[in-house]
Amino acid sequence: MTVSNVRFAAVAMAGWMMLGGAAVPVAAQDTRPAITGISHLAVYSTDRAASEHFYAVILGAKKGADPESAAGTRYYFSPQQFVEVLPAPAHHGKSMLAHVAYNTVDAAGLRAYLVAHGAAGVGALQRGEGGAWFSMNDPEGNEVQFVQPATTDATAVAGAISGRIIHVGHLVHDRAREDAFYRDMLGFRPYWFGAMKEGTVDWISQQVPDGTDWLEYMMVGPGSTTPLDRLDARELGVLDHLSLGVVNMEAAVTTLIDQDRLSPRHDGPQMGLDGKWQANLYDPDGTRVELMEFQPVTRPCCSPFTADSPTR
Repeated sequence: MTVSNVRFAAVAMAGWMMLGGAAVPVAAQDTRPAITGISHLAVYSTDRAASEHFYAVILGAKKGADPESAAGTRYYFSPQQFVEVLPAPAHHGKSMLAHVAYNTVDAAGLRAYLVAHGAAGVGALQRGEGGAWFSMNDPEGNEVQFVQPATTDATAVAGAISGRIIHVGHLVHDRAREDAFYRDMLGFRPYWFGAMKEGTVDWISQQVPDGTDWLEYMMVGPGSTTPLDRLDARELGVLDHLSLGVVNMEAAVTTLIDQDRLSPRHDGPQMGLDGKWQANLYDPDGTRVELMEFQPVTRPCCSPFTADSPTR
């Protein structure tokens, strides 16, 4: 028996298993650590100064250093939620989405859980001023991060149009493949689904397992109203988005108008098909930032809500 095999046998007898060269309690792999909400959306930028004006002035987020990338910048809505702006790499394609990230109470434990349950391509655990995090890809190749933030403070940034990211969305071709990851493996929960016309499905909202934030599948291709041949850069910027919660849409939009903070491209307010007031702003590279009231004010189309909506 080799030295490594002896070591493996010893830790196994003691109720531990080896993951990535480290001994981890076997029982810990049976319980998924809580995934509590959205951490951030990372987007690419072709004009750093223009992006800074949009996120720091128009949205009022607080600019900060990026512990993950020296070339990046974070724009905080609260100490736990932010947009990460990264310089667009050469040949990045039509999409300006870099990755989506969720907060967890235990990044190391969640990583071990995913590996133990057969998840492929789980990256190494990283630690820094921003806490602990790791990356992987979902079944459609979208990069996903899970972050254990360095702080429990969720106080809204003063002057920000919102202190809370309530959902993120990205395009999805195959609902079943995504559900196998987000719902079956991670425990995301159904929240709502809707469409522009009867007989189709355009949006499928899945709440995080241990909070009220959600991921919105932006469905494309057969079964949706968005054909694959319409997926140009402008359309991708609409689909790949984040949403900031506001208590009162009229007050939020009035503030933006009064302070000359509307983005050059914007639309709304309008009543969404989910029964919530919405308005859209767009960053200089076309990524959509949706303002949305926390609570519906009328009955949604297509399906009822199957979980509580956020209140703040």
